[in-house]
Amino acid sequence: MPGPVLTRRHFIGGAVASCVLPTASLMPSEAWADQDLDDPFQLPPFDEKKLPKDFRRAVVPYPTRHWPGTVIINTEARQLFVILEGQQAMRFGCAVGRDGFRWAGLADVGRKVMWPRWTPPKDMIERSPEKAKWKDGMPGGPTNPLGARALYLFQNGNDTLYRIHGTTEPMSIGKNASSGCIRMLNQDVIELYRRAPVGTRVVVMAEGI
Repeated sequence: MPGPVLTRRHFIGGAVASCVLPTASLMPSEAWADQDLDDPFQLPPFDEKKLPKDFRRAVVPYPTRHWPGTVIINTEARQLFVILEGQQAMRFGCAVGRDGFRWAGLADVGRKVMWPRWTPPKDMIERSPEKAKWKDGMPGGPTNPLGARALYLFQNGNDTLYRIHGTTEPMSIGKNASSGCIRMLNQDVIELYRRAPVGTRVVVMAEGI
């Protein structure tokens, strides 16, 4: 289960600085390749124009003292930022935890998986008994809830059980929809997967900071 700093039911204050929500300079989707040549599955298509502009991928001004490469997640705004050089960031829309499942704190990317296997935790099976058929794991693929990529968040070398991952529900982006993990469009999580090596610092901001 998650350690004492990351918790589904409490916010961790004081761990992060306030977030700037800048005016975005939208980038054409053609600027990023959707998939890698060694992908074993075809990526399900999605028209990002179905999402509000604030949740579409863009490079935006982002004044910060965090090092380039840091991943910052603003849970209140449902946005994920990868810090770039020159006080800019690549911004992505994301989905965050529902009421009672949101969390905040510091973590590091401890593991990365392409088309990951999904195993619902015991408390999820208790809430949704139909998921019991996957208690030993659901193989990765286009119907897997973790989507095309997963970045596993660790703390002090231990798996927190939280992930940043793709989704089979693209219209959940920009909403409080998950059980605590951070969801991204499959196209976006592939880009994050490329940019965030193991060891990347991840800052998850508490709401109201």
